[in-house]
Amino acid sequence: METGGSTAHWAPGSHILWRYRENAGPRFHICRPVTVVRDDTELLAVWMAPGTECVKPVLADGTPVHGEPLESRYTKPRAVRRDRWFGTGVLKLARPGDAWSVWLFWEPGWRFKNWYVNLETPLARWEGGVDSEDHFLDISVHPDRSWRWLDEDEFAMAQRAGLMDAQLAARVREAGWSAVDVIRAWDAPFSDGWQHWRPDPSWPVPALPDDWDRTPTHVSS
Repeated sequence: METGGSTAHWAPGSHILWRYRENAGPRFHICRPVTVVRDDTELLAVWMAPGTECVKPVLADGTPVHGEPLESRYTKPRAVRRDRWFGTGVLKLARPGDAWSVWLFWEPGWRFKNWYVNLETPLARWEGGVDSEDHFLDISVHPDRSWRWLDEDEFAMAQRAGLMDAQLAARVREAGWSAVDVIRAWDAPFSDGWQHWRPDPSWPVPALPDDWDRTPTHVSS
């Protein structure tokens, strides 16, 4: 993997890992190799290309997580599996310290679909990429600037399953309302025209390394 170190900024075109830890657990269960678009004191922007080999969680018997009824989705044993990101690619944007990242989705033919606010712990930088923990609750933002909460049922079930306590849930909801304030003001990154961005066609698809779940040697915010 090409890196610029855990505290330095990565150059455009560098390959890093965007990872998520299990909720209430130490292991990584999501890993996505991405290409750096921009990285500075204000924003980290990365591109996850179609066909990227990723790691995703599954139930221990191999059943897809979202194929399991919600009532037992967070209580059954899990494993991880290598898979590929099919469909169009995703542009991910994160500001330092924010408890969310903003993802841009397109339909085939580069028809812009929507922004997706993923509520999560602020990204922790390390020598090979960035790490976080997903907080279940999300927000969909549409080209007409309308928005709506997503996955509130999963957010509630995660609390009942003991994956987050009431204090964390309250902080997550507060972070969501902070994101809504940005949406209502139509501030960055929504106002920055990222929906018109396109990846460099010469960029190769990053590879998933064998040690994708390695422990960072140095972490910074």
